[in-house]
Amino acid sequence: MLAIALIDRIGSGLWASVSVLYFTYVSGLSLPEVGTLAAVSGAIGIAGAPLGGRLADRLPLTRVLTACQLLRALASFALLTTDDYTLLLAISAVGALGDRAANVLTKLYATRVAGPERVRYQALSRTLANAGWALGGLAAAAALALGATTAYRWLLAGDAVSFVAIALLTLRCGEPPSASRVVTGFRARPRTPNPPGPWRDRTYLAYVATDTVLFLDDAVFKIGLPLSIAHSEHVPHGLAPLLLVLNNVLVVALQVPLARFGTSSEAARRLLVPLSAAFALGGTAMALSATGRTPTAVLLLTAAATAFTLAEMLHATISWELSVALAPATAQGAYLGVHGLAQSAQRSIGPLAVTAAIAVGPLGWSAFGALIALTCGIQHRVVRDRLPRPRLSAAPVTVSEH
Repeated sequence: MLAIALIDRIGSGLWASVSVLYFTYVSGLSLPEVGTLAAVSGAIGIAGAPLGGRLADRLPLTRVLTACQLLRALASFALLTTDDYTLLLAISAVGALGDRAANVLTKLYATRVAGPERVRYQALSRTLANAGWALGGLAAAAALALGATTAYRWLLAGDAVSFVAIALLTLRCGEPPSASRVVTGFRARPRTPNPPGPWRDRTYLAYVATDTVLFLDDAVFKIGLPLSIAHSEHVPHGLAPLLLVLNNVLVVALQVPLARFGTSSEAARRLLVPLSAAFALGGTAMALSATGRTPTAVLLLTAAATAFTLAEMLHATISWELSVALAPATAQGAYLGVHGLAQSAQRSIGPLAVTAAIAVGPLGWSAFGALIALTCGIQHRVVRDRLPRPRLSAAPVTVSEH
């Protein structure tokens, strides 16, 4: 599954850094149309997370995940066939549905395979995934240098092919054990007839609500930075994929070392303090970049990308640990599916938040960073009384690939 993460992210790296530019220069969409497309598709994709998690508690996980990968491939290929705005909205929504489900299912697979070593496994997975992002981003930067719309189309096609490849590889993965399903003969049934439900768990829902805000760093790299650069008179467009490469290089180098600071639930909770500082610094740097000329703007955008990358790494460790620690073992799929709503909802809220920050100007980016920093403090309080008392969630050994 670690190799699958690498291939998946190489393909996604080809597309993520240029998607906004593709819709702008190839499909001819305006700034509001691009933001609305991302927001609407993200809103519809929200359903993918709980649906995928629910199915994974009842059906073979690898089969459900394969179906989601094929759905993503179909949507990516379909984007190449039209520039009609309504169709682009519909196709993007289908792709978002498969993407959000696949994200939750991949996390659930890792949780079931790694068990108490989940934080280390997650760090290794993210390291490989971001190496893939970096490779894809470099290829995208090279393609942009050609200055032709055909290059954008080839990058999108490459992303689609990667989904087909990982679907085939997923079929070869072994089915991980599940506390929610037990095999009897040739059939599987739930281990407990009435597993606990996340929709009545107020603490978990409050945690998910705050985590939705903390996932906004994703919108910064996919929408905020590219749009800021695309609509700036002082910054070269080629900086957008290069900042994505910087993001992924830093994650490759630092994600595993940083993970050791979150190997227990309480340790993960303490990381919310430096996380709030990273978000505040990122927002301030973005605000200042809007007021400078080319050299200053480039340096400040680079500083902002670095700060938001640190926030991304810290939050990945925190979110992975807390989302699992707060969920009962017999309903992990359902709970992680609901937690997946946080990232799914961010896909809808995020584009609107960052485009609003760009429209408002420097004050908008300052408020953006301050709001997320405040939310870190709220989450710190929400989970305090629910976390299990000192118990290590990662052993000091290296996790082999499964």
